[in-house]
Amino acid sequence: MKRAGEVWRFAKLRQVKILNNIVEQDHRRIKRLVLPGLGFKSFATATQTIAGYEAMAMIRKGQVIDAPGNDMVAQRAFIASLFGAAA
Repeated sequence: MKRAGEVWRFAKLRQVKILNNIVEQDHRRIKRLVLPGLGFKSFATATQTIAGYEAMAMIRKGQVIDAPGNDMVAQRAFIASLFGAAA
């Protein structure tokens, strides 16, 4: 696949398969939070709840420049701008 140009030539095969999927590693915390709440009544409430989990995880990891982890006012404004609600 490397010779055919389908895969980046510096790509490496990892022996531990679970480490291949970076996205799954990143969402490990979200999965832990969602597991107890599997009784969502509708798809809409599930998407809103999971979006909230994702937003808080982004803030916690420092991925949001406008809302640092120690500035609660900025975090409130960020959440309000994301979801269009008064936080």
